[in-house]
Formats: sequence, structure tokens, C-alpha cells
Amino acid sequence: MPQQTQSAPEPALTARAVGALAADRAEAAEAARSLDPDVVRALLDAGFARHFVPVAHGGHAGGFGALTGAVTTIGASCPATAWCASIALSLSRMAGFLPEEGRGRIWQDGPDALVVGSVSPRGRALPADGGWQLTGTWPYVSAVEHSDWALVLGLAKTPDAPAERRIFAVPRSAYAIERTWSDIGMRASGSHTLTVDDLHVPAEMSFPVDDLMAGRPAADGGAGAGGAAPGVPLAAVNGLFFCLPMLGAAEGALAHWSAYAQDRLRAERPGVPGPGRAFYEETLARAGGEIDAARLLLERIAAVADSGREITALETARAQRDCALVADLLVGSVDRLFRASGTAGHSESSPLQRLWRDVHSAAGHIVLQFGPNASAYAAQALPVGPA
Repeated sequence: MPQQTQSAPEPALTARAVGALAADRAEAAEAARSLDPDVVRALLDAGFARHFVPVAHGGHAGGFGALTGAVTTIGASCPATAWCASIALSLSRMAGFLPEEGRGRIWQDGPDALVVGSVSPRGRALPADGGWQLTGTWPYVSAVEHSDWALVLGLAKTPDAPAERRIFAVPRSAYAIERTWSDIGMRASGSHTLTVDDLHVPAEMSFPVDDLMAGRPAADGGAGAGGAAPGVPLAAVNGLFFCLPMLGAAEGALAHWSAYAQDRLRAERPGVPGPGRAFYEETLARAGGEIDAARLLLERIAAVADSGREITALETARAQRDCALVADLLVGSVDRLFRASGTAGHSESSPLQRLWRDVHSAAGHIVLQFGPNASAYAAQALPVGPA
């Protein structure tokens, strides 16, 4: 497993503190469609930005296993905050694939720089002055209003060669933000639009996206030098970052519903219409079982990523399948709880309705759609060869 530094915070303790603060600020953050600045600072203080940062740059060079408890603890209180924590984790890991000089610039003021971004190919770049001239518009960039850097994907075109997909690192002073986020769920994630207009990006602030996809670090060390989980293909862990906030939301929903169910059972009177005890028992058992199964699948993905060995194509495809399956399990479990909560759980004053909305919003991510992931898994598990 990747080396851990002695200064790494205890994830459960710090995550509980972040979750409590995020829950307190959730209503205002939803209205603002952006995380509260104090919550962002708490995330950074808890080490979410520095977790994957190489030791050479002051980070923890952490692994994936520690994330399950930390992110889900926050997600139980505020899935949007947990989502932004996952973004900070994922994008700082990606920044570890930059060349040495680029990594130095990202973390020149310390390992807690908040890196956000998008790996949708929404930009265009042309070679210029030993680097690239970049223009593009990237929607759905979570936590962008609080960011220090952004990593964005663009198609780089050089004369007489096919376009190459590259990741570009852009400082906050070089991109504009359009407040376009209007989703019914994950409102506080502030997933607004980032724009770059004819910006010169030095060569050291870019790398081929194929390196990230393959888990191949820069030739000078980079992600392979004690950080950013060397050798882990993006597809083997990408869905994990999106599913963990959902798992936290489902566990939070189960806790809220269980308290509601206990109150209902205590108030139960013979002869009064309403669901009987069996209804609450079945709801609890089914939803709880689905949530437990989801957690076990995600823990397996993290364990494979932390194994230190080469991850096979079948394991990568299985991880993609499992994340899509987890999303379906968690949506189903939260729907079950929401339906069984009565009008009290549907009230705007109930945290349950926010958790329900956030789970549905997260499950809409393209990475978590079951059909394409099922096909990718079947291609590895049932390859079609000669008869």
C-alpha cells in the first residue's frame, strides 16, 4: 500500500466534524448553490485535498481504503459536501500525473490547494511558444467557486497528427465562472461552468490523458513517487469517488428513517389504521441489506486499488460494473425509505428529502449508468473468440 505520513489526520474524527458543520450549513448552502466557505476550509483542514498528494509536496500519499469511512461519514449529513470532498480527492490525485515542474507549481503554497476540474473533452488547444493555447467551456465543475486550480480536458491538435486528448492545469486567475448549476439535487455542490479563453498553458502544466487512464506516472516520477496510487487506471476507481457520497447519503437516510420508524412504533395503538410492525421490519431489513451490499462492493474496489499489484482489465471492468450496480442499489434503498417515511419525511424541513434528492442527482452521472458498464464487463468476462 502507498506510504502514509505520521501527520495524516484520523479520518473518522475529522470527517465527523466536517459532517456536523456541513449539516448545520446545508439549508443555506442549498439556497446559495455553493458550499459554505467555512465548510470548505474544514474539508481542507481535515486533509481531503492533500490525501493523495505525494510526500515530496507535503501530502499523505494515501490509499483508497481510508476514503470509504471518511467520505461516507460526511455524506450521511450532507451528500453535496461529501461530493466536493471526493472531487478534491480525485482531482488532486490527477494532478500527481503532471511533470515535476507542474506539480511544484500546483503545490507551491502547500498540499491543500483545492483542485477541481472536468475530464469531458470540451476544450481545444493548439501548440504555441513551447506549450499550448487553450480555449474551452466545461460545465458541471463541482466546488469551482472555491478552487485554486482546475484540471480540464482538451483536444490538442498539432500539424500532420491526429488530435491528442490532454489534461491542462489552469490557475484560478485564468478562468471565469458562470453560475449555471440548477439541478434539483446536489444543490450545494456548486457545480457551475468554467470557461477559458485563449490561454497559454506551459508544457509542464499538461500531460496526455492516456497516462491517467492507464495509471502511468510521468517519466520523472510524479504519481509513481510515493503518491497518487501508481499503476491504478482511472476507470478502476473513478466510480468510487461518485458512489461514496451516495453511500453516505443512504446510510444517513437509513438513520433518519429508523428514528422515524421507532417513533411510529412507540405511538402505535391497537385498532388505529396504519402500517403494522411487519411493514417497518421489512423496510429496515431490505434497505439495510442493500446498503450493506453496496458498501462491501465499494470496499472491494478500494482494496484492489490499494493492493500494489497490476490491476487487470477484468478487475477494472468489474469495478465499473460494481459502481453502476451500487448506484442502482442505493437509489432503490433510499426510494424505499423515502416512500415508507410518510409525509413527515417528505417535508422540506426533513433532511430525508434532501438525501433522497442528492442520491438521485448523483446517480445520474454518466459514469454510473449500468448499460455501458455491463457491456464493458461482459467484453472482459465473456470474450467472443473463435468457435
